[in-house]
Amino acid sequence: MPTKQMLVALLTLFVCPHLLFAAGTVSGKVTYTGTPARQKPIDMSKEPSCAKQHATPVTTETVVAGPNNALDNVVVYVSSGAPDDGQVPAQAVTYDQKGCQYIPHVQAMHVNQELKILNDDQTSHNIHPLAKVNREWNKSQPPGTPPLSEKFDKPEFIPVKCNVHPWMHGYFAVLTTNHYDVSKDGGDFKLPNLPPGKYTITAWHESYGTQTADVTITGNETKDVKFTFTAKPY
Repeated sequence: MPTKQMLVALLTLFVCPHLLFAAGTVSGKVTYTGTPARQKPIDMSKEPSCAKQHATPVTTETVVAGPNNALDNVVVYVSSGAPDDGQVPAQAVTYDQKGCQYIPHVQAMHVNQELKILNDDQTSHNIHPLAKVNREWNKSQPPGTPPLSEKFDKPEFIPVKCNVHPWMHGYFAVLTTNHYDVSKDGGDFKLPNLPPGKYTITAWHESYGTQTADVTITGNETKDVKFTFTAKPY
């Protein structure tokens, strides 16, 4: 059965056929105010094969701040009005374990999209997504073994940890839309290919919670949206 969004789009095309190929973009920057918690250096001395991969000690990634109060690792996505809900991408997303870190720190994906987990280290890892809505699992992955393949069938933000290396933490963002991005390179994000319509854009950060903004796309345009989170110095 056609959705309200689809009917509006069809009516728009009937009245304004020049909008047949119209697709807008929502882009912007995520920043913070206040003083973010100082990230702690990670001691990997008990895992020399990982420690030698880092010229300088790495730090925790709970809050990754950049110049001009930029905030990275924020999941920005269309939480309402997305035209492709239920369309699961055929291509898998990957989550790498390298240098005893999760890369990327936050991996977004569509519900039921294949997730491939790699181990590029010379040591075993134990990847443990702490799901509450989805099925919780915990799998060992020795070095040199094929990628693990998993899927999550419900939307959820899932913390991930390694039971072997307690400093390894990350997140899976399981969404019901393909219109998402994770802020990077100074807090930037971009959501392209949005047909005319009304959308709710949500920004999620693992420590600072969520914010939303309503946006209307009318054609081939770029709407600028800014999210500002209040940092907590602890």
